[in-house]
Amino acid sequence: MSESVSRLVTQPSLQGKTVIVVGLGTSGCSAARLLERLGANVIATDTRPRSALSAEAQRLKAQLLVGGHDGVDFAAAEFIVVSPGVPSFPALEAAAAQGVEVIGETELACRYIDVPICAIGGTNGKSSVTTLVGHLLEAAGHHIFLGGNLGEPACEAPGQGTDFVVLEVSSFQMERLKHFRPAAAVLLNITEDHLDRYPTFAEYAQAKGNCFENQGPKDVAVYPQGDALCEEQVRRGHGRLITFGAHGDYFVEGLSVVERKTKTRFELKDCDLHGRHNHENAAAAIALGRALGLSADDILEGLRRFRALPHRMALVGRHRDVNFYDDSKATNVGAAVTALRGLSEEKGVLIAGGRDKMGSYDDLVAAVREKARGVVVLGEAADRIRQALGSDVPIEVARTIQGAVVRAFKLARPGDAVLLSPACSSLDMFKNYSERGERFTEAVGNLPKLLKETHL
Repeated sequence: MSESVSRLVTQPSLQGKTVIVVGLGTSGCSAARLLERLGANVIATDTRPRSALSAEAQRLKAQLLVGGHDGVDFAAAEFIVVSPGVPSFPALEAAAAQGVEVIGETELACRYIDVPICAIGGTNGKSSVTTLVGHLLEAAGHHIFLGGNLGEPACEAPGQGTDFVVLEVSSFQMERLKHFRPAAAVLLNITEDHLDRYPTFAEYAQAKGNCFENQGPKDVAVYPQGDALCEEQVRRGHGRLITFGAHGDYFVEGLSVVERKTKTRFELKDCDLHGRHNHENAAAAIALGRALGLSADDILEGLRRFRALPHRMALVGRHRDVNFYDDSKATNVGAAVTALRGLSEEKGVLIAGGRDKMGSYDDLVAAVREKARGVVVLGEAADRIRQALGSDVPIEVARTIQGAVVRAFKLARPGDAVLLSPACSSLDMFKNYSERGERFTEAVGNLPKLLKETHL
């Protein structure tokens, strides 16, 4: 890996040159600040009025043209940086047609990062794997920057003096790339999501695979063995392929990840990761860590000290031999299916629902038939999920998260799990998935009291 550390693309000076940043969320503000440090004349534009912008945006030295993009001369820019959450629009496409380079925030960042980039992508599990990879590197004594879709934007990484930059990368962040070339990258899975942004599932998958396109033979691409879609995407580049999964280079056996080539076992029993899918995630992280040069001892010590992120399959309580898991981060069907099937308990009661993303629930139906003791639905999607599930298992409807916890517990049997894995966004009832998970955890803690209340 040492031969592939330098990816820094030689860039002409931006001193006095005009660069336009589109979108003033956290990533856009970070991009604008980096460009300001590089001496560019920054014009920042957003569809929101100035009064709706964050204090962070209003503190920028950049010229702000907000409330729409009228008056922005896109064609006059040296290049344009588009924030991840901003879809294309006619003026942007017109500028590109005239030869103006249009790039994403991650692409801008990578042009000024001179240490190995480690990128973790996939529909589900990428936050957990990103966090674990970062933890393993830190436990081995490395100074890292960890961010991207998780934590600080990638444009905060240049100049930090780190050994590695570890990025969680979303499909949005993998759009508008040119030079982005991670020394090591993983694609965990690709399941249906964000079809409100992408016209087809194939285009969504293509965006995920953009991460690998510039990789060369000295780089590493990790993917799940036997997943043809992921393999197709990682093979768009020329990285050395490493697999994880049942027949992969790294596989789960009991509570261990085994490195097939050396037969080294990485014990997970003291690691705060619950569910088969999280053990598979650990296999991907270990594969990446080994590719980055970590010793087996470093990884074993890192695993022993690892604590999982909140709201990602977190064991938050136990009552009368029923375990309660907070997987509120599971905001799409694929994530909920993986969590339900990954339960170590033989059966579980699923709590699902929220704001409907209007995708298919067919995969959830199959997982429920296989693994669920019952289902409690709530939120805007409750009726649609209930109709999709039919009558294969008991289904109850709750008005509140407290009511859902009580109803789920009453459906469960000793030895079962109650799993909050909503398959939907949280925005119908909560400000975000974190608040939803926190309210669930509070309800689990108050369960003895709630069971005495009849109005639930």
